[in-house]
Amino acid sequence: MDQLTIENGFEKVQILPAINDHYGGVIVELKEQHMDSSVFLTRLKASMSFWTLQGKKGVWIKLPIHHVNLVETAVKEGFCYHHAEPDYLMLIKWIPKTTNTIPANASHRVGVGAIVLNDKREMLVVQEKNGVLRGSGIWKIPTGIVEEGEEISAGVIREVKEETGIDTEFVEVLAFRQWHKAFFGKSDLFFVCMMRPLSFEIQIQEQEIEAAKWMPLEEFAAQPSAHKQSLMRYIYELCIAKVDKDYSGFSPHPVTSFFSDKASHIYLNKRDLS
Repeated sequence: MDQLTIENGFEKVQILPAINDHYGGVIVELKEQHMDSSVFLTRLKASMSFWTLQGKKGVWIKLPIHHVNLVETAVKEGFCYHHAEPDYLMLIKWIPKTTNTIPANASHRVGVGAIVLNDKREMLVVQEKNGVLRGSGIWKIPTGIVEEGEEISAGVIREVKEETGIDTEFVEVLAFRQWHKAFFGKSDLFFVCMMRPLSFEIQIQEQEIEAAKWMPLEEFAAQPSAHKQSLMRYIYELCIAKVDKDYSGFSPHPVTSFFSDKASHIYLNKRDLS
């Protein structure tokens, strides 16, 4: 499609390079290192006419950062921002006079918290050097954000190691919390994970962590911040349920998808499956 030219009045105009998506639309990816805005406008108008005649629905224009000069032109032609990454901006336009079904930008951030217990019924806890808990004296479990393309199980192992120097093995997800309007107006999914310690000597990350130690569960629960409905209280109750009552959480298992051949996992309580 990227070599196609169409008649535009008295001249032939090469339409913009594009590939079909799976939902009746096209995705434009500019390969040129430079394009004048006037040339882009001519090709965009011709391309939109062509795609409209073809019955296309959504048009996505992925503009690399070096094509920033073309943003204003696209916006004036009815495109709007969808999302941005460090090296590109994605613009979209819905063609038919029907309800726009283009999905919104990603709306969630994924966080993890690690419950790490030793055989003395002690929990690995930290005090943060930065953030809202700085100087509060509150002891909490190690937490962090899962990186792009990283599994929950791998992310929580990494965060514990970075903050405390403790090596761990992922056991299962015990619970999760959903919190809205948390980060740049986005929602936050926070997964509480059970971990098995593989080492015990603490070496804190001094840039972010003020202190870390192994704390008896009862002492953790006795903190003033661990009131009845707080996250800390539920973490304590999950620990007791796991240690004393054989509470079963969700562990990762490989799964295939209709949409992609990329590796993926489903988190489930396999013990209680029939």
